[in-house]
Amino acid sequence: MQIKLKAGEHLDDLCRNGLRIIQSEHLFRFGMDAVLLSGFAQVKEDGLALDLGTGTGIIPILLSAKTPGRHFTGLEISAASADMAARSVALNDLTERIDIIKGDIREADALFAPASFDTITSNPPYLQGSHGLLNPDLEKAAARHEILCTLEDVVRAAGRLLVPGGHFYMVHRPFRLAEIVRVLPQYHLEPKRMRLVYPSIDKEPNMVLIEAVRGGRPRMTVEKPLVVYDRPGVYSREITEIYGY
Repeated sequence: MQIKLKAGEHLDDLCRNGLRIIQSEHLFRFGMDAVLLSGFAQVKEDGLALDLGTGTGIIPILLSAKTPGRHFTGLEISAASADMAARSVALNDLTERIDIIKGDIREADALFAPASFDTITSNPPYLQGSHGLLNPDLEKAAARHEILCTLEDVVRAAGRLLVPGGHFYMVHRPFRLAEIVRVLPQYHLEPKRMRLVYPSIDKEPNMVLIEAVRGGRPRMTVEKPLVVYDRPGVYSREITEIYGY
């Protein structure tokens, strides 16, 4: 399908099933964290999945290619990003499998019925107000800082919208790991699987991938480290597999 690009927009090849995505130089663009989350998350056959704060729609688009899930929904508060995500869905002829909904994570339980998704994913803002430099552009700032939603807002929505036994997948920063593990059980989400992501084997981890199960029993598996670079400028084999290179 032919899609008209707006000023400042361009198409990026996702190296997976011929998929492409529209991005803008004026808005927040997806990074490695979203791609790694799409490789970590699992959507069962015929499953229904929701991505909270979907941005450009990268996670549902990739999951539609990587998993046998039946339907994917992306929720995004930014009108400009939601529009861009919806046009990317149309560009890839995925309108029957993916819906993009403009809305607020904090009001997600008013937009969707309780316990209506088998899988929920999120790549939320990592930084609290006092951490890091705040971008003067509100939409870019909200993608990195907890301006429009907090970690607890995301977890609360996931806990309410997942079916019993449903799975929540999130990528975040290790420095907030203690808070994550504390907040998840408050909303009936039991941490079950964790993987730390290291830029290189001699560096500290800079991302953490978490899986939690609604109503799950206490027991968590810590998987082997995921190392991004074997050496400067050279991705590890596992990273190239996740990207589909």
